[in-house]
Amino acid sequence: MPVIVAESLSKTYQVANKAPGFRGTVRHFFKRQYRNIEAVKQISFRIAGGEIVGFLGPNGAGKTTALKMLTGLIHPTAGRAEVVGHTPARRESNFLQQITLVMGQKQQLIWDLPAMDSLRINAAVYNLPDKEACQRIDELAGLLELDEKLTQPVRKLSLGERMKCELVAALLHHPKVLFLDEPTLGLDINAQTAVRQFLRRYNAEHGATILLTSHYMADITALCERVVLIHEGGLIYDGSLDGIVERFAPFREVKIELAEDLDGVDLKSFGEVESQDGRVVRLLVRRDRLTGTIESLLGQLPLRDLTVTDPPIEQVIGRLFEQGRFDEID
Repeated sequence: MPVIVAESLSKTYQVANKAPGFRGTVRHFFKRQYRNIEAVKQISFRIAGGEIVGFLGPNGAGKTTALKMLTGLIHPTAGRAEVVGHTPARRESNFLQQITLVMGQKQQLIWDLPAMDSLRINAAVYNLPDKEACQRIDELAGLLELDEKLTQPVRKLSLGERMKCELVAALLHHPKVLFLDEPTLGLDINAQTAVRQFLRRYNAEHGATILLTSHYMADITALCERVVLIHEGGLIYDGSLDGIVERFAPFREVKIELAEDLDGVDLKSFGEVESQDGRVVRLLVRRDRLTGTIESLLGQLPLRDLTVTDPPIEQVIGRLFEQGRFDEID
């Protein structure tokens, strides 16, 4: 049974149009005009229990709006949302005790108090007995290697340490569903790795369902086998991470190392030159031309090495959103 369901989920905002200047203000006061902005357009997907799914899209695609509808923070304009058998917009107590929302750009910890004080407040909100709350705090803090950081004022913690404390606060009640909106935003590489490892372990131990948005593709490739892509509010892909390359990247990356320097050779005749560093050249070659291109490279150039790979997933997705085409990328 799916834990998260979105059926034709949509959100439209009505925004006032106001001309600049004093005249615009007066006109706007007496006769207002509005326009509709479709933040999310009839997206549909289902996520089973225990899945970790990447939720991807460029800035302004509607990711955060969709998460807010799935957590009940805002009401959908149309369509249906269901999470752990509940309608999120009703904000029922049993529903709220089974989910959590972590937003990398916002915090729930009290700035001037030790993180432990905020955690005790959260424990009281979820009616956790003191003994059980202490056990859970110790467990989560141990997994995140927080040690004595919980007793320091939040304002004295590093960004990575604060983010780890935010995760402890968000997971203290052992939610079944995690909505994570940029949980590694602004963290250094070590902190990002620690958060990923923690989420993978939490998912394995508690069978939690995770819907993750991130602009760091390392988060997605490390945690998610399935991704949902949205663009300009609409869903454009729902499937395996590897399937993105197969569907949207009709090219392969050919890396060649030349045995000698070449003058006057137009490498663009073999494919798109992605990069060149001395004698090492990376080409993008269409899949349907790959065999012929390799034969030409071997026959016309003095090569020391040649390798063929799929392009990096972050490159494929970047081109996908940049070009705005979702059949295949030229």
